Amino acid sequence: QVRLVESGGGLVLPGGSLRLSCAASEDTLSSYSMAWFRQAPGKERDFVASITWNSGRAVHADSVKGRFAISRENAKNRLYLQMNSLKPEDTAVYYCAASRDRSGWYRGAMEPTFYDNWGQGIQVTVSS
Repeated sequence: QVRLVESGGGLVLPGGSLRLSCAASEDTLSSYSMAWFRQAPGKERDFVASITWNSGRAVHADSVKGRFAISRENAKNRLYLQMNSLKPEDTAVYYCAASRDRSGWYRGAMEPTFYDNWGQGIQVTVSS
């Protein structure tokens, strides 16, 4: 198990930017496929973006494509989500997730069940 801690959330105006970070407790983050999910009040947890263990491939949900970008720095045990042009509908609790399954990324990266390690979540509110 790896412990994940998100940071960087908060309140931002529509059109603004935020950068979320996820810190991992282990120094072997390169062993994990990583992702961001989000959950708005009364809704299911939705996929946002995922990245392979070596940053070779990334995938983003259509709702955030062109505005959000996932990245990672394995040497620093960090995962990031750069969020630009934020909209009120981006308001949610954002979760960092990790999976030891590297080879299955192409089949399961967008499914919550693919991941077996989750952070506690961090609030992002986009409002004027």
